[in-house]
Amino acid sequence: MNIRPQYHLRPSPRGLLAWDVRQLIALAAAQGLQPHWVRLDEIAELDQRYWFGEPGDEPTPRAIAEHLKLVQAADTDYPILLDAQGRLMDGMHRAVKRLSQGHDEVWALRFATTPEPDFVGIAADALPYAD
Repeated sequence: MNIRPQYHLRPSPRGLLAWDVRQLIALAAAQGLQPHWVRLDEIAELDQRYWFGEPGDEPTPRAIAEHLKLVQAADTDYPILLDAQGRLMDGMHRAVKRLSQGHDEVWALRFATTPEPDFVGIAADALPYAD
């Protein structure tokens, strides 16, 4: 699977934490994580502000339409990624697609130990996005 550079971001007292999603996928494969069904109601991020959390990143109709395109194109054959506590690290569009289709579960991989972030304290727009 060829995936564009993207990051899972979380604020922290140490500064912004960023995980390279491509590295997370490779790590999950290297660890031999096995996919399993996870109930959508166990994914807390489905009920939290997620895509529109940065200043200036407003949920305008145009921005929502862009996410709708990504939800429609999402391939739910690929499992989402969860950290050791069950927090979403990759796959919100896939989870939303399953939810919008009336499903109760989504295919997921869960790390036994949450990987260390690839970047700490670097602004999201300063992360490397070129291939």
